[in-house]
Amino acid sequence: MIRTVTTGVALATLMAGAAFAETFEVKMLNKGSDGERMVFEPAFIQAAPGDTIKFLASDKGHNAETGKGLIPEGAEGFKGKINQEIEITLDAEGVYGVICKPHYAMGMVMTIVVGDVQPPEDFLAGRVPKKAKKRFEAQLAGL
Repeated sequence: MIRTVTTGVALATLMAGAAFAETFEVKMLNKGSDGERMVFEPAFIQAAPGDTIKFLASDKGHNAETGKGLIPEGAEGFKGKINQEIEITLDAEGVYGVICKPHYAMGMVMTIVVGDVQPPEDFLAGRVPKKAKKRFEAQLAGL
């Protein structure tokens, strides 16, 4: 009897956690609602561990992938194909820099912050194109 109750409580707890996870939709666009070209919309998401991000292929010619050196230590990166939607669940807390590979130099980037964290000091220390770096800095300014 105790085993049955314990198993039931454990299953309910697991299912309750999944029920509270959020799914965010991000459009990959040639032109955003503010007139900016080559954007993810929204360009910044504050998520909780276990939340899902769904990248929508709203305009052709885009993908979503983690930028080199722009993910939390120990986290797994992701790489979507051009013109295809990708859905990812982020469990590791930290700051994720997402890029569109073909339009990275044009500044097509977004930031996902998982948990209540600050970006590491060296987050933008690697090779980041000028326009992309400017957009990342603007996205992180509100933290």
